[in-house]
Amino acid sequence: IRFYCLENRGSGASLMAKAAIASHSPALYSLAVIQFNGSGGTKNDKDLRAGVALCARAASLGHIDALREFGHCLQDGYGVRQNVAEGRRFLVQANARELACVLSAYCSGSGATLPQHHHHHDQSHHPSSPSRFRYDPTRFRPWLASLIESRWQSAGCPLLSDFGCNVPPPESHPANRFLVEWFAIRPPEGGLRLCSHASCGKPETRKHEFRRCSVCGNVNYCSRACQALDWKIRHKHECLPLGRWHDGEDEEDGGDEDDEDDGDVEEEDEEEEDDELDRRNDDFNGDSGSMQTDGAITR
Repeated sequence: IRFYCLENRGSGASLMAKAAIASHSPALYSLAVIQFNGSGGTKNDKDLRAGVALCARAASLGHIDALREFGHCLQDGYGVRQNVAEGRRFLVQANARELACVLSAYCSGSGATLPQHHHHHDQSHHPSSPSRFRYDPTRFRPWLASLIESRWQSAGCPLLSDFGCNVPPPESHPANRFLVEWFAIRPPEGGLRLCSHASCGKPETRKHEFRRCSVCGNVNYCSRACQALDWKIRHKHECLPLGRWHDGEDEEDGGDEDDEDDGDVEEEDEEEEDDELDRRNDDFNGDSGSMQTDGAITR
């Protein structure tokens, strides 16, 4: 709030740093986003490696957005040595934690229990052997899908489409809710934009700080986590390549079919990128190896 709303960058960053030192994962991730964007400074103040380090620490503490962000950094080699397999592992872990949060919230509120599936084995198997509790997707998937769909049918978010589930969007942090309300009353001035993810509320601290969609040009995001959530909840239904050519520019220059399908996001800096990492095209193909719904981010 101090950093973004009151524009007291030093004091706000100091408070977040104190929380981060105490292993507060949301503070660690907030600082990572600031480092990735160079928020509060110039474009040259971006520190990708510091952002990755903060993101990795928050991910190690189980922060879901940090897991997703760090996974994409590894997949794309953004601020860290590229490791596609390890990046996908973090993305799958982010999905698994989302699912665990949903199930925990539901079961604690309703007293529901997971379906049990027992296998019969001969006496040669030890009674405590893990093989007695094998996962059976034919029994688990219909139960899980019906459980989640029945509770959140009207407010679902297909974050776990690989598993045939419709998972509700996560509840936003109180600080983010405050930012949303604050900037609804006091919109940023000077051409600065808000993150297009409705539950985020972060504003730019300088022009063209956030990436925008290269297909329609109508949305901008402070982070990959916000882009992923907004794409799945809303933007994939609204992203049309014709939207950015209303000013009369040639429509054929607006990107190919792959760009339209993936929901590319590009950074709007007019200057040339300072290093090879900033020129890398990020292939943002979803939260797991087989999920292709997240879209792509081009830096």
